Amino acid sequence: MNSFFERRYVIAGIFITLILVLLARLFYIQVVDDRYFLYAQNNVMRRIMQYPARGPILDRTGKIMVQNEPIYDIMVIPKQVKPFDTVEFCKLLGIDKEGFDKRFAKAKVYSPRLASVFEKQLSLQAYASFQERLSEFPGFYPQRRSVRIYPDSAAAQFLGYIGEATDAIIKRSNGYYSPGDYVGITGVEKSYETILRGQRGVQNLLYDSHNVAKGSYANGAYDTAAVAGERLVSSLDMRIQRLGETLMQNKVGSIVAIEPSSGEILCFVSSPTYDPNLLVGRERGNNAAKLYKDPYKPFFTRPIQAKYPPGSSFKPLSALIALQEGIITPQTTYLCPGRYLANNGKPKCTHVHGLVNLSSAIAESCNGYFAMVFEKLMNAHGAKNTESSFDSWRNNVNKFGFGVKLDVDIPSESRGNVPTSGFYDRYYQKGGWRSKTILSLAIGQGELEATPLQLANIEATIANHGFYYKPHLIKAIGDKAVIKKEYTLKNYVGINPQYFEPVIDGMQNVVDHGTAVGSKIPGIVMCGKTGTAQNPHGKNHSLFVAYAPRDNPKIAIAVVVENSGDGGTWAAPIASFIVEQYLRGSISKRPSGIYPEYYIEKNLLPDVIVKPADKAKLKADSLKKATADSLKKVKADSIKKSKLISAKNKPAKKVDGQLTAMLPKQTDDE
Repeated sequence: MNSFFERRYVIAGIFITLILVLLARLFYIQVVDDRYFLYAQNNVMRRIMQYPARGPILDRTGKIMVQNEPIYDIMVIPKQVKPFDTVEFCKLLGIDKEGFDKRFAKAKVYSPRLASVFEKQLSLQAYASFQERLSEFPGFYPQRRSVRIYPDSAAAQFLGYIGEATDAIIKRSNGYYSPGDYVGITGVEKSYETILRGQRGVQNLLYDSHNVAKGSYANGAYDTAAVAGERLVSSLDMRIQRLGETLMQNKVGSIVAIEPSSGEILCFVSSPTYDPNLLVGRERGNNAAKLYKDPYKPFFTRPIQAKYPPGSSFKPLSALIALQEGIITPQTTYLCPGRYLANNGKPKCTHVHGLVNLSSAIAESCNGYFAMVFEKLMNAHGAKNTESSFDSWRNNVNKFGFGVKLDVDIPSESRGNVPTSGFYDRYYQKGGWRSKTILSLAIGQGELEATPLQLANIEATIANHGFYYKPHLIKAIGDKAVIKKEYTLKNYVGINPQYFEPVIDGMQNVVDHGTAVGSKIPGIVMCGKTGTAQNPHGKNHSLFVAYAPRDNPKIAIAVVVENSGDGGTWAAPIASFIVEQYLRGSISKRPSGIYPEYYIEKNLLPDVIVKPADKAKLKADSLKKATADSLKKVKADSIKKSKLISAKNKPAKKVDGQLTAMLPKQTDDE
């Protein structure tokens, strides 16, 4: 009897245990594990993401710089795929069987039950052919998206580009982005991503067992509409942007132009550049790989990332600080014998300037004068207190936005470099350096480095007689002129307005009579300063900064042409063409005879530095083709000789009696 009751409890316990296990499993399936729910949902209902069109970007005149074009991604849910004609499938998508297998394996690794991108960015034409056969390929469906197109193929570094969200971007987005989503990677596309991307929507569609859509689920009651991204109006003027890119083709360097009265950036040229349309479509990856390998680095945004010694363009800033500190007056003179005698003849001048004052020293770019001014600044509190004087000078330089970030509204801006006293303490030991140790700073050399944006901003500050608005590239969002408040505030540099006139007099004379006289624009008073940035790796960089007109300035500009020599030879003419095009809408004939076509056609690309391993390979290749190369050389020399003879006897081309060639070499003191 007792044995019977014991067996009854055991059996009851077994049944209760089984019931609990079944209930737990049912709870797990229905509540905890959503795989079965998703699988069932995917059989009858599919949530199709509705990706909004990104906001277009316009220039300041309303011209479209970037807009959208519809494309289709082919999505796959591996678990739903059934046997089909893969040969025909691959033919429709333009891929091979090996490519199919790789894509499908990747999708299965991501998730057998969730959708992922199988093939990206089918054009409308390619998708039309695929759509007709879609029902033959269960488990595959289209996802409509849009990609960017660039009507002018210009301003690539400013606009930036979009690409697939990386794992790091997805993680930072807290789940907003998923694999396969497109986001801004560089430029304005990145810095204004949240405004341009819009708001995604969802469409719930019912599908039958043949992968054919049967309409909206619940008549669209649970659908949400996509909201297009906001339109951005940039500050760029595409007239001078296109001209600048054309003038800088086959050259390395940058052009930045700013409207002094607002801080709006009018021109933002980084050269070499690239066609942004290359980073759209199914060849995007291959094109990007080629651009990354380009030795001239087209992805490098030179206006805000490249750093150059400012050279003589720094002299007006140095003069303003000395005037404000009471170290000199506009009447302070210096007798230039062609070198700075107080420092064993260094720095040298290109020639003897004789007696110069502040304005003439700027106009003639007298190194000795500014070496004298810098020494007075550094010794203002005694020769042994150089460090405190230097810190004060550095602080004044920083106020001009030099050596600090200007917080322009695209990413990856460099701060340039104004060395600290700590830097010299580490290099020379504390107390081991004096004014003469760092005298190269007086003429914009040594450790000083500035970005082209900073150089243009200094000209805007001089044009405004003592303040600047932070440079920015976007002037309106949507239909409202909404920009960050920080871009509407005046940033004063601590120089009294009356000190600017003698400096500006000298800058006007640079263009009217000095090293930039060949770039003088008839009827427009342009104030500028040439510079020659020393380059330890080759020929010096040509540099020119300016603003115009002198009264009521409309444009401030900085031009850097790498490895091209003196500032007046290349940078100044290019700047003058940009300035006149902006102010007048055309370019007039110049008394000097210069014309844009010459500068457009000239190739100034520096030689590519070849690595030792590459040199060895080149040497081996050249040995193999020695005989053929020798024959080609003989033939080439013969042709070259005949051309030289022909050119020697050919008269120079003229325009209104002026020789149309580049300007004679304009030497700038460094």
